[in-house]
Amino acid sequence: MHEEHKSAARAGIGLRHPHYAEFDSRRPDVGFVEVHSENFFNRFDAAGAVLQRVRDVYPVSLHGVGLSLGAAAGVDGEHLERLADLVERVEPCRVSDHASFARGVLRDARAVHANDLLPLAFTDAQLAILVDNVQRVQDRLRRPLLVENLSSYVGWRDADWSEPAFFAELGRRSGCGLLLDVNNLMVNAKNAKAADPLRSVCDWLDALATLAAPGLVGEIHLAGHSEQGDLVVDDHADVVSPDVWIAYAHALRRFGGVPTLIEWDTDLPALDVLLGEAVQAQALLDEHAAGWSPACGATACAA
Repeated sequence: MHEEHKSAARAGIGLRHPHYAEFDSRRPDVGFVEVHSENFFNRFDAAGAVLQRVRDVYPVSLHGVGLSLGAAAGVDGEHLERLADLVERVEPCRVSDHASFARGVLRDARAVHANDLLPLAFTDAQLAILVDNVQRVQDRLRRPLLVENLSSYVGWRDADWSEPAFFAELGRRSGCGLLLDVNNLMVNAKNAKAADPLRSVCDWLDALATLAAPGLVGEIHLAGHSEQGDLVVDDHADVVSPDVWIAYAHALRRFGGVPTLIEWDTDLPALDVLLGEAVQAQALLDEHAAGWSPACGATACAA
């Protein structure tokens, strides 16, 4: 099994279909690649063959969108079995999905699926559901799962926990880790009309660092977002914004060097643009490993 280098965290990129051939031929210097799990459930198609070749050279992180971990109806058994088969074939460095729900069961026992990542209420009842579902997945995969914080455009009135406390408690109860999406935090802060979105994100990170067990954060996501009138959209269609880079530097100061992904899913640029974003993330990781405190994070988030 190809292992990630353990001495220092590396930056990676999301590998998407338009870049398969060029990435396979160039084999650029990145720490890992991340793919969407569901795109590789068919072990016999061409995409699966590409992934196996990539896996011979790079650690692969599997990132899913279909487990519906927050669903009261539970995890879809067939989906979980297909994921387990993929994990066995690929031997990924990490497996992740979202703190969301999309699946339900009607009174006549028909399953329905929203085909979206719907937000969870941060309540005791929802936490219990999430813990049960995460534990079921981990038991089947025989490995810890990373659960990602969501960008959401609606909220719930009921809440027994703050969002950082919710994730810290989820980790304590289930043994899972957190896939910390810094861009999602920024999108939520801007949509909530925070007076200072960067300050709000840094406060969120500080709260999590205070509440969580060491090592909870297992991967970080960075992406671009767009401001569309009064709404900020997590579209993964642009370079990482300056305020997200600053928040990322603060996250490194709070959680240490963590494998970091550049996520770009729509309006894909040339591969070199994506690799350039990974170089910028790697520079901050290297500064952290060398004991340098990034000035932008220290200045903006310690004020």
